[in-house]
Amino acid sequence: MTRFRTLDAKAPVTLFHDGHCPFCRVEVNWLSKHRHRERVNLVDIQDEHFCADDYDTHFDAMMGKLHVLDNQGRWYIGMDASRALYAVLGYRRLVWISCLPVVNTVMDAGYRFFARRRVKLGQWWEKRQSRA
Repeated sequence: MTRFRTLDAKAPVTLFHDGHCPFCRVEVNWLSKHRHRERVNLVDIQDEHFCADDYDTHFDAMMGKLHVLDNQGRWYIGMDASRALYAVLGYRRLVWISCLPVVNTVMDAGYRFFARRRVKLGQWWEKRQSRA
Protein backbone atom coordinates (compact mmCIF):
# COMPACT_ATOMS: atom_id res chain seq x y z
CA MET A 1 0.00 0.00 0.00
CA THR A 2 1.40 3.36 -1.00
CA ARG A 3 0.80 6.62 0.77
CA PHE A 4 -0.87 7.89 -2.43
CA ARG A 5 -3.38 5.00 -2.51
CA THR A 6 -6.31 7.34 -1.84
CA LEU A 7 -5.75 8.94 -5.26
CA ASP A 8 -6.81 5.59 -6.75
CA ALA A 9 -10.35 5.75 -5.32
CA LYS A 10 -12.91 5.15 -8.06
CA ALA A 11 -16.22 7.02 -8.25
CA PRO A 12 -18.89 6.71 -7.31
CA VAL A 13 -17.88 6.32 -3.68
CA THR A 14 -20.22 5.72 -0.78
CA LEU A 15 -19.73 8.02 2.18
CA PHE A 16 -21.06 6.62 5.45
CA HIS A 17 -21.88 9.55 7.72
CA ASP A 18 -23.44 10.14 11.13
CA GLY A 19 -26.69 12.00 10.51
CA HIS A 20 -26.81 13.07 14.17
CA CYS A 21 -23.43 14.85 13.96
CA PRO A 22 -23.75 18.59 13.24
CA PHE A 23 -20.36 18.68 11.48
CA CYS A 24 -21.35 15.73 9.30
CA ARG A 25 -24.65 17.40 8.42
CA VAL A 26 -22.82 20.54 7.26
CA GLU A 27 -20.47 18.45 5.11
CA VAL A 28 -23.33 16.37 3.66
CA ASN A 29 -25.25 19.55 2.84
CA TRP A 30 -22.20 20.89 1.00
CA LEU A 31 -21.72 17.57 -0.81
CA SER A 32 -25.36 17.48 -1.90
CA LYS A 33 -24.79 20.80 -3.71
CA HIS A 34 -21.34 19.99 -5.11
CA ARG A 35 -20.94 20.10 -8.89
CA HIS A 36 -19.74 16.45 -8.81
CA ARG A 37 -22.36 15.19 -6.34
CA GLU A 38 -23.13 12.23 -8.62
CA ARG A 39 -19.71 10.84 -7.68
CA VAL A 40 -20.79 10.38 -4.03
CA ASN A 41 -23.54 8.23 -2.54
CA LEU A 42 -24.49 9.31 0.97
CA VAL A 43 -25.50 6.77 3.61
CA ASP A 44 -26.62 7.91 7.05
CA ILE A 45 -25.46 5.27 9.52
CA GLN A 46 -28.01 6.61 12.02
CA ASP A 47 -30.90 5.79 9.68
CA GLU A 48 -33.18 3.14 11.18
CA HIS A 49 -32.77 0.96 8.05
CA PHE A 50 -28.97 1.04 8.05
CA CYS A 51 -27.24 -2.21 9.00
CA ALA A 52 -23.44 -2.20 9.27
CA ASP A 53 -23.46 -6.00 8.95
CA ASP A 54 -24.56 -5.55 5.31
CA TYR A 55 -21.10 -4.06 4.73
CA ASP A 56 -19.17 -6.58 6.87
CA THR A 57 -18.32 -3.95 9.45
CA HIS A 58 -19.56 -2.74 12.82
CA PHE A 59 -21.65 0.29 13.70
CA ASP A 60 -19.28 1.30 16.53
CA ALA A 61 -16.31 1.25 14.15
CA MET A 62 -18.21 3.45 11.71
CA MET A 63 -19.13 5.87 14.50
CA GLY A 64 -15.48 6.15 15.52
CA LYS A 65 -14.04 7.00 12.10
CA LEU A 66 -15.26 8.14 8.72
CA HIS A 67 -15.73 5.30 6.21
CA VAL A 68 -15.76 5.52 2.41
CA LEU A 69 -16.27 2.57 0.06
CA ASP A 70 -15.30 3.03 -3.58
CA ASN A 71 -16.87 1.30 -6.58
CA GLN A 72 -14.05 -1.26 -6.64
CA GLY A 73 -14.95 -2.43 -3.12
CA ARG A 74 -11.98 -0.73 -1.44
CA TRP A 75 -12.49 0.77 2.00
CA TYR A 76 -10.90 4.03 3.06
CA ILE A 77 -11.11 4.80 6.77
CA GLY A 78 -10.34 7.88 8.85
CA MET A 79 -8.35 10.63 7.17
CA ASP A 80 -7.88 8.32 4.16
CA ALA A 81 -11.68 8.38 3.74
CA SER A 82 -11.57 12.16 3.49
CA ARG A 83 -8.68 11.96 1.03
CA ALA A 84 -10.50 9.42 -1.17
CA LEU A 85 -13.69 11.48 -1.07
CA TYR A 86 -11.92 14.67 -2.10
CA ALA A 87 -9.91 12.85 -4.78
CA VAL A 88 -13.09 11.69 -6.55
CA LEU A 89 -14.56 15.18 -6.21
CA GLY A 90 -11.65 16.57 -8.22
CA TYR A 91 -9.34 17.94 -5.52
CA ARG A 92 -6.52 15.58 -6.45
CA ARG A 93 -3.69 18.11 -6.06
CA LEU A 94 -4.75 18.91 -2.50
CA VAL A 95 -5.07 15.19 -1.75
CA TRP A 96 -1.61 14.58 -3.19
CA ILE A 97 -0.17 17.30 -0.94
CA SER A 98 -1.98 15.79 2.05
CA CYS A 99 -0.22 12.48 1.33
CA LEU A 100 3.29 13.92 1.63
CA PRO A 101 5.17 12.55 4.67
CA VAL A 102 5.06 15.45 7.15
CA VAL A 103 1.69 16.77 5.97
CA ASN A 104 0.24 13.24 6.11
CA THR A 105 1.41 12.76 9.70
CA VAL A 106 0.02 16.09 10.88
CA MET A 107 -3.32 15.66 9.12
CA ASP A 108 -3.75 12.08 10.35
CA ALA A 109 -3.03 13.20 13.92
CA GLY A 110 -5.45 16.11 13.59
CA TYR A 111 -8.14 13.78 12.26
CA ARG A 112 -7.66 11.33 15.16
CA PHE A 113 -7.84 14.21 17.66
CA PHE A 114 -11.07 15.50 16.11
CA ALA A 115 -12.67 12.05 15.65
CA ARG A 116 -12.23 11.20 19.33
CA ARG A 117 -13.92 14.45 20.34
CA ARG A 118 -16.45 14.84 17.52
CA VAL A 119 -19.57 14.15 19.58
CA LYS A 120 -18.69 16.51 22.45
CA LEU A 121 -17.46 19.19 20.03
CA GLY A 122 -20.72 18.84 18.09
CA GLN A 123 -22.80 19.31 21.22
CA TRP A 124 -20.77 22.38 22.17
CA TRP A 125 -21.07 23.78 18.62
CA GLU A 126 -24.85 23.25 18.50
CA LYS A 127 -25.27 25.08 21.84
CA ARG A 128 -23.26 28.02 20.50
CA GLN A 129 -25.29 28.05 17.27
CA SER A 130 -28.57 28.11 19.17
CA ARG A 131 -27.41 31.16 21.15
CA ALA A 132 -26.44 33.08 18.04
